[in-house]
Amino acid sequence: MATEVFVAKMTDFMEEAVIVAWLVAEGDPVTEGQPILELETDKAIAELEAPASGFLKGIRPGTVSGATVPVGETIAYVVDDMGEAVAALPSV
Repeated sequence: MATEVFVAKMTDFMEEAVIVAWLVAEGDPVTEGQPILELETDKAIAELEAPASGFLKGIRPGTVSGATVPVGETIAYVVDDMGEAVAALPSV
């Protein structure tokens, strides 16, 4: 089963975040709660944690350092098996 990775709203006024760096790469195994991405919000730099254990797959094209991502937008998936199909995401 694929679990969506998205930027959650961290403050009342947060509308978007800027990607600082991915801490894991496409295909890497991840554990639920493991930091996988650093984001710059309106207040600070925060880590985005894996929402489930499995493998990181389907990273949204354009989600590189410096890219702005809206709150709630799916930016990748965590899957149980790399052979699992996921929906292709449009570029940021």
